[in-house]
Amino acid sequence: MNAAPADQIRLLDLQDLDVRLQQLAHRRRSLPEHAEIESLTKDQTQLRDLLVAAQTEESDTAREQTKAEQDVDQVRQRSARDQQRLDSGAVTSPKDLENLQREIASLAKRQGDLEDVVLEVMERRESAQQRVAELTERVGSVQSKIDDATARRDAAFEEIDAEVATVTKEREVIAGSIPADLLKLYEKLREQQGGVGAAKLYARSCQGCRQELAITELSEIRKAAPDTVIRCENCRRILVRTSESGI
Repeated sequence: MNAAPADQIRLLDLQDLDVRLQQLAHRRRSLPEHAEIESLTKDQTQLRDLLVAAQTEESDTAREQTKAEQDVDQVRQRSARDQQRLDSGAVTSPKDLENLQREIASLAKRQGDLEDVVLEVMERRESAQQRVAELTERVGSVQSKIDDATARRDAAFEEIDAEVATVTKEREVIAGSIPADLLKLYEKLREQQGGVGAAKLYARSCQGCRQELAITELSEIRKAAPDTVIRCENCRRILVRTSESGI
């Protein structure tokens, strides 16, 4: 393939822009905010799981407390009715009076036991409520950190994308000035060679693979016409000659 030396030189300009686009894409993927957001999101997920568990415990103990208080109320009402019967004098039989007094005493003990249950449940519910409040605050704190990291990431995205747009426009201009066949070869090699399709021959070395050219290869390059498109024997990239080639 033949191409004017100026067109080959423009390949290096195009390659520089493509490298810059690769760097920008890598920078976009590698922003520290990505890992920060991922880590914070994992922390938040764990905290939310703990929060759901605490809320469930609080809800369960609330129902348990309601049931225990109802039990106390039922015993208290029954005890009040028995006490009312005792105080009314309607019960005159000594045996019935003894039984009634025994029942009132039993109900009093039962009420005391149930009130102890209510207190124990209330303590557990209060502990669960405190846990819910603590976890709710921690979830909110982590969310604030996620929001901050997301804002920083999005700002970086905006900056990078703006530069990508500028470089892309410049690339379109340069690519449009390169002969189609030469550009096609460059694009093919760039895809095959990790993003580098053309490299400068500098001080007798290929800047694509960083290998110094053999004496026989350099001899052939010296003999080649200026418009001959040279390929590196080692990496097969387009090798562009300049005043710094050392040949």
